[in-house]
Amino acid sequence: MRLQRTVFLTAVSVLTGLVLGAAAAQENRKPPEAKKPAAPAAVTAGEHAMPPTPKPGPEHAILARDEGVWDASVEMHMGPPGAPPQVSTGVETNTLIGGLWLVSDFLGTMGEQPFHGHGTFGYDSSRKKYVGIWVDSMSTSPFRSEGNYDAASNTLTMTGEGVGGDGKPMRFREVVKWTDPNSKIFTMYMPGPDGKEVPGMTITYKRKS
Repeated sequence: MRLQRTVFLTAVSVLTGLVLGAAAAQENRKPPEAKKPAAPAAVTAGEHAMPPTPKPGPEHAILARDEGVWDASVEMHMGPPGAPPQVSTGVETNTLIGGLWLVSDFLGTMGEQPFHGHGTFGYDSSRKKYVGIWVDSMSTSPFRSEGNYDAASNTLTMTGEGVGGDGKPMRFREVVKWTDPNSKIFTMYMPGPDGKEVPGMTITYKRKS
């Protein structure tokens, strides 16, 4: 009996040592460190940076002087040669955006119909041209134009293409002449019946505000 007891106590002692040793080893074992997220790649100078804001130049100053509200007297030369023009009136409001783009809204009548026209005009520095696009309530197609300013005559001349009343492509030429800071005359030329250029519309503007 004593021998069996001795063997039993010895076995218990050994087993206890093994358990305690395993527990101690488990406590001493450090958990693996979590991997730190990789640092983002360095952004080089200028990468993803906003381009510099363009500054208005002397060409944009030509457009800027049109900012404001203008009374307009319109003459439409749509009849046969020698026929009196159709006369109407309107108001044009011009707003300058960032000193770069002139946004124009024209409200009036054409014949007996109400008329609303909307245009955007600017100077394309990359092409060294004045550019414009015009849409209105009398056409489903835009009129695009481009041209140059002549300081000697104080005149802006632009040419372009749109769709005529017959639904066919039509070339046109527009001339804006400033007679003084508060007055200007707009004339639109288009092909006549014989194909030669004739004035199709003349608008005389007086500054309202």
